Amino acid sequence: MSQKRDAAIVGIHEYPSRDVEGEISPLQIKAESAAKALSDAGLNWSDVDAIYDAGDGGGMSGLNIAEYFGLNPNVIDTTGVGGSSYEFHAAHAKRDIAAGKAKVALLTYGSTAHSNARAIGVGGRGGGSMHPAENMDAFAGMTLIANYAMVAHRHMHQYGTTSEQLAEISVATRYHAMRNPEAVRAMEDLEFLDIRETTINDVVNSRMIADPLHLLECCMISDGGGAVVIASPEVARDCRKPPVWILGSGEATKYPKNGGDITSSAAVQSAPQAFGEAGVTPGEIDIAMIYDSFSITVLTLLEDLGFCKKGEGGAWVSGGRLRFDNPNGPALNTDGGGLSSNHPGMRGIFLLIEAARQLRGESTSQVKDARLAVAHGNGGMLGSRHSAGTIILGRD
Repeated sequence: MSQKRDAAIVGIHEYPSRDVEGEISPLQIKAESAAKALSDAGLNWSDVDAIYDAGDGGGMSGLNIAEYFGLNPNVIDTTGVGGSSYEFHAAHAKRDIAAGKAKVALLTYGSTAHSNARAIGVGGRGGGSMHPAENMDAFAGMTLIANYAMVAHRHMHQYGTTSEQLAEISVATRYHAMRNPEAVRAMEDLEFLDIRETTINDVVNSRMIADPLHLLECCMISDGGGAVVIASPEVARDCRKPPVWILGSGEATKYPKNGGDITSSAAVQSAPQAFGEAGVTPGEIDIAMIYDSFSITVLTLLEDLGFCKKGEGGAWVSGGRLRFDNPNGPALNTDGGGLSSNHPGMRGIFLLIEAARQLRGESTSQVKDARLAVAHGNGGMLGSRHSAGTIILGRD
């Protein structure tokens, strides 16, 4: 490969517990994860000169997180765009390192959504006032999952997509989760019933949550967190683990418009940027770490990332194509994803972590000779305003 190598992921850590029972705070999860990610890289706290934070540790996150970590960074980036924040952070870290503003960047996430009993998907979005940007949906009481169900219905109506085709996504991620001890423990701690590999019939016969989305097509609500360390080439060469290079990135947003197509996401804009910068095509990707809040999220994003044409995703994912041991690939969410491993509210950092594991050869559902991965985060609500962050990763 001849891609430009300005920055690399050199350290990762995923907080193992998905149910902390109120015994640890989001800030503590972030700090413990950061310490272990730095150790994974063979670096120290004193090496960090750039912090990227999405506000999960509390207000004024740029000030608070630097103080909590005891650092005086040269770069503080508090971009907060929901679940794709960490893909945005990785892109910004690459740019800041290439510009000479920093050498070691630290991305952290911590959440106790499960312990706090946050109704992320089905709770109301009401409040004392209505933000002008929400005047097309929130006034009617639309929940987050209802928004995604609307996209699924439209996709089915417009392209003939079936529930059985959407179920392929849940089946593949559970297949991977059952090979990941931390994912299995997560399902046990969160009191999943009948923990095992699932079938398409299992998915379509699970109870309806928001028509046409069934229970097994919806992400879990967990606690958790993690950290990613990104470093300059000079630092990366001396780290403990082989570098995972950030080869390309893309960022975009989308919002409701009269006559707009809700089956197309902001990835239509971010993906060409990322693949173009990396100089690769979707057909070359071995690992697809795609935000899986719901099954329809993945199907839509796979199309918009260019793996198949719009409307052809249902047929494209069929036949177990997304399993790590299917040579037709790419392998989808090999840690188990948000559907069967963890989803503490914003899952973008875990996409980077598992993609890095795969390219290091450390995954529990390891793809043989994996060389290229895409990590794509989706923030907000797919059928209305949302963000898209696309990162292409590669190994030497």
